[in-house]
Amino acid sequence: DEQYRILREEGTEPAWSSVLNSIKPEAGDTGVFLCAGCKQPLFRSEQKFESGSGWPSFWAPVGAAVTERTDFKMILPRTEIRCSNCNSHLGHVFDDGPPPTGQRFCMNGAAMLYCDDDQELIAAAK
Repeated sequence: DEQYRILREEGTEPAWSSVLNSIKPEAGDTGVFLCAGCKQPLFRSEQKFESGSGWPSFWAPVGAAVTERTDFKMILPRTEIRCSNCNSHLGHVFDDGPPPTGQRFCMNGAAMLYCDDDQELIAAAK
């Protein structure tokens, strides 16, 4: 399925396809984005921003929740982001994000789950 392809085969979902794009901290949405592979907390909703890319984007992860590695799949090197606990592929990070970090963690929605502060779990996978 799509979630397996993304997490284990380093796939990418189509832009604008994730229900997690609808989570808006500026609209009062508060919660945590979890790895769909192991449920480790990855990002807080307060770290999410609208990048216009079509994928859920964040300016920083929670602590040491993610690891980076160089990815050469698109000819030019990119920085791939993986879950630091289960090594699942999550997306990529770019240096065109907002303050305070200047980074844009561009994540596949299908690689994450969202749990709001009321403990309601939203799965992004189809």
